[in-house]
Amino acid sequence: MKRPITPRGYNALRSELQKLKAMRPELAHAIEVARGHGDLSENGDYDAAKEKSGMVEAQIRDIEAKLAMAEIIDPRKLNGCEKVVFGVTVKIEDVDSGESRKLSIVGADESDVDRGWISLESPLGRSLIGKSLGEVAKVNLPGGTREYEIVEISVEYEEAESDGAA
Repeated sequence: MKRPITPRGYNALRSELQKLKAMRPELAHAIEVARGHGDLSENGDYDAAKEKSGMVEAQIRDIEAKLAMAEIIDPRKLNGCEKVVFGVTVKIEDVDSGESRKLSIVGADESDVDRGWISLESPLGRSLIGKSLGEVAKVNLPGGTREYEIVEISVEYEEAESDGAA
């Protein structure tokens, strides 16, 4: 099953994959140096180098699987959204407190709550999908049920920083 992701999220994953793959020669060298320190059964440096190499390889496999399952959806190609869909930015207002905030609906592999990027699969993300301007979304959260009114739907797209962070 394909998983939606924005171009920004896809590029960030590819960048992370390249960084991890670039670490392979350094990790192989560290294992080789540690192997030269003698008895492998009591060699903490060797064990640590092998463990780090294994963790990096696991991350590489994980990212490769995410990229293989990715379906890139570019929010910039959405015109005049009437409803909340993947990739849009939505301004919501808490019905009880009146507090408002802007959120972008993104794929699970690129969500970042601190930046206002929430996963399509999160309880809030699921409750907002399909809602129109002025509608109220009810969300069951660990702290109880909350209601949010949709006050704005837009297509705002923020590129990832040049360091590849997303």
